[in-house]
Amino acid sequence: MRRESTYTRLGWICLIVVGAGILGFGLVAVVAPGSGNQPLMRADGLASIGLGLFGVMTTWVPFRRGERWAWVTLWFYPVFWAVHLAARLPPGKDHIHQVVFIVLSLAGLLLPVREFFPRTGRA
Repeated sequence: MRRESTYTRLGWICLIVVGAGILGFGLVAVVAPGSGNQPLMRADGLASIGLGLFGVMTTWVPFRRGERWAWVTLWFYPVFWAVHLAARLPPGKDHIHQVVFIVLSLAGLLLPVREFFPRTGRA
């Protein structure tokens, strides 16, 4: 097994945090008191659980292996959070978490970019 670089390790940690945050929101939305009276909130929670699990598992296995498709797929995170921020979508009214998740997901993808796309032809 190859040794992962510091950039790759920092990258997948950032992406795991984003995925865990989405998963955590989903769990809270599904089980929070009063969510039983709001079917749309519970449906959003279930979708968030799925998105969080998908992101965590994509990060944990193929991203850490250096598979390019995982790196490309995980660009969904910064796009998703940027759209949420630009459109002022919920959850929350302060939108600080969206900025944090944008920064974390961009860092997670850009730090290890040379691991996924190494330079070739250099002397």
